[in-house]
This record gives sequence, structure tokens and C-alpha cells, in this order.
Amino acid sequence: MDWTNLLNTTRLMAPDYQERPGRPMYMQDIDRITFCAPFRRLANKTQVHPLYDNDHIHHRLIHSLEVSSVGRSLGIEVGQWLVDDKVLTDAERDKVSGIVQAACLAHDIGNPPFGHSGEEAIGRWFAERFETPKGIFADLDRRHHQEFKKFEGNAQGFRILARNEMYTNEGGMRLSLSVLGAFTKYPATANISAHRSEPYCGLKKFGLFDNDVALFAEAATALGLPEIQSPQGIWWRRHPLVFLMEAADDICYNIMDLEDAFTCGDIAFDQAESLLSALFLKRNRETVYRSKAAQISGYRALAVTGAIAACVEAFKAHYDTLMNGTFSGSLIEASSKAIEFQAIKDLARDRIFKAPRKTELEVFGRNVIYRTLDGLIPLFDDLARAGWQADALSSYHVQLARALSLELHDIDNAYDALHALADFVSGMTDRYAVKVAEMLYTR
Repeated sequence: MDWTNLLNTTRLMAPDYQERPGRPMYMQDIDRITFCAPFRRLANKTQVHPLYDNDHIHHRLIHSLEVSSVGRSLGIEVGQWLVDDKVLTDAERDKVSGIVQAACLAHDIGNPPFGHSGEEAIGRWFAERFETPKGIFADLDRRHHQEFKKFEGNAQGFRILARNEMYTNEGGMRLSLSVLGAFTKYPATANISAHRSEPYCGLKKFGLFDNDVALFAEAATALGLPEIQSPQGIWWRRHPLVFLMEAADDICYNIMDLEDAFTCGDIAFDQAESLLSALFLKRNRETVYRSKAAQISGYRALAVTGAIAACVEAFKAHYDTLMNGTFSGSLIEASSKAIEFQAIKDLARDRIFKAPRKTELEVFGRNVIYRTLDGLIPLFDDLARAGWQADALSSYHVQLARALSLELHDIDNAYDALHALADFVSGMTDRYAVKVAEMLYTR
């Protein structure tokens, strides 16, 4: 892979769009993402703690902004290193940081309500329906089952960016191809991921729904991403900047989850202080903090700086394999701070993710999602019986579609119907999901 192709600023399905003087394409992409409704809704979506009472706790929007900030810093550091080595120009360095920032900003845009537990709940609901398929489930080609049974927020995110938002079915937000490449952690479909022939990191999950492969192929071809043919179809090696986006996410969720856990009382001060301080070199003269909370906040900032430096060095050390598509792992795991981050992950697994209140709310969230899906699927079955004519729905379903602002007129098959259902449910905020579930089941 080479940077001339990897930094391609052509817009998806808008090849004639011209970059404006003084306003680079990545800046326009950042603005498009920032001002879109799915991004705004992240303000009421779970990061780790569902339906939190403490306003200090992170939600998806704040997390996304922090990841974009760290991603920009990683891009600047790596970009400057490439400038110093005469690989990139100053303008291309700025492109690297801007592309990573945009990809980071959007990285969680497809996540459903209630975080990863909500993602799992949607997938389980679909899987249960496919066990004894009825209605539109019986009409769906079996090759499409996997992408619903293993519902994936990463693939939903690509669908939002490249199909649903702005120019519907005509390139979506029409972001630059480089940003779409840097966004796509898993450039493969569900069936390819499920039958992966090698332990490549880009196949760990899936990032493309079946009907979005052609859209990503347009980007991948222009970017020069290595293409692999498998019995289940084509997949691609990751864009090198994906690893910077992933590192920014890893840095933020590990470190900030630790700070949130201390704030919530899930871990003690000594635990948080010890794990954070392992990520940076202490100064000869210690800062005097006014409280334990202030000290954890200060240590968090220093830990982020230390983690950024470690990931930049890892990128440099593995540059050749990153550029030929054979690097398989994460920059965090390949960095000098791998052991320290593993200690944080172990604590999160044993203490933070098993906190009683979090577990209770995850069960609640799962029930909310099930109720919503159960309440909406009859509408889509009715739409199929009506020959996909939205005007021919029963009066109740016409009212329901109007109440929820469901757009049904472009749906003419079971595949699109189930995606429309998943679009709606995954797009809900935590609080709106509770409201819809109550509306559907109030007698």
C-alpha cells in the first residue's frame, strides 16, 4: 500500500466533488459527522454504565469526542515521523491526522442503546426468530441470516455513513474514501468472518452487511487495499490508519472506564492510582492534588499521554507490516505498555463489568430491546402481506409508523425490511428505547 492512494480524498459516489481551497476534505467530513443526527444521539447511549445517575460518567458522545482527540494526536505524531523520513509532505501529515480524527469521531456511530449488551440482545432476538422462521423471517435467503444473528455495530456504522444518512442509498454522507477506509476495522461480511480461514485481526468481527460490500469495494479499490478472495466472497486487509483509530479507542475506553469505575465506587482509589501511574513516568516533583478525584483525573491525563507515545512507537516498529497488510493485532498489544493495559482489562472484566447495578441495568436493557422488537415485527409482517405497500397497512400500523416516524416506502423485500427494523432499534437512545417499549406494551 502507498500513501498516495491511502490518502485519497474522492467522495463516495461523488467523484466530481471538488475540495474547497482552505477547507480540506477531512474537515468537511468531520463537520458532516458532527452535525448528523446519529452522532448527536450518542449523547444518550451507554458507554459502560447504562442509564447512569452521575453526570460525570462517560456516554458514547463524550467517549467519541475523546477518541477523536487522541486519534488526532496519534495521527500528528505518526504523520510528523513520516514527514521527517521524507515519506509525506506537511500537507499530507495534516491529512493523516484529520482522517484519523474523522474516523475516530464516527467509530461508535452504529452502536445500539445499552452498549455491547444491547448489541448482543439484538443479535439474540434475531437468532431466536430464525430458529423457527415465520413471516418475513421465512422469506429471507439463508445466506443473510448471519449478519442479523450476530448483529454488529461496526457494520451498522458503515451502513449509516455510506447508505442511510443524507443521500439515502446514494453514498450516504458521501465521506471521502480515505475516511471510510480508516473507519472500517473489519472489512468483511458476517459469513466471511464466521468462516475465516486465517486469524487476521480484520476478520475477528464483521464490518460490512452483504448489500454494502459494493460500496466498500469502491473505496478499497481506490485506496489500494489488498483484496483477498475466499469461498464466502471478497475481503480486504485493513487501511493502516485503522490501527491508529483502534488505538485511540483502546486508550480511551481502558483509561476512562477506570476513572468512571472509581467515580462510581466500583474500584478503590489505590487500584485506580496504581494502574494509571504504571502508564507514565512520575515527575521528580509530584503535583499536589486537592482531592483523590482530582489526583485520578490528573493521572488519567498523564496516562493518556504515555499511552499515545507507546502506540506511536509501536506503529514505527511495525511500519513495514502495517503497510503490506500483514500486521495482525493491535498497537496497544504490540506496544511497551501491553502488560499494563492487560492489567486494566483484567480488572475491568473482574470488577467493573460485573458490578451489580450495571448487571441489573443490562438485564433491563435487554428486556427493553426484546419488547421493542417484539412490538414492531408485526408491522413489518403486515407490510409484507400488503405487498410492500405502506398505504395498505392496517390502521393501527399506520398510526404506529407515524408515531415512530418510520420510513417504509423504500422497502420491497424481507432483507430491507429486517434492516429497517434493525436501523430503528439500533438508532434509539437508551431513554427513547425505554419510552418506546413502554408505549408498545402499555395496556
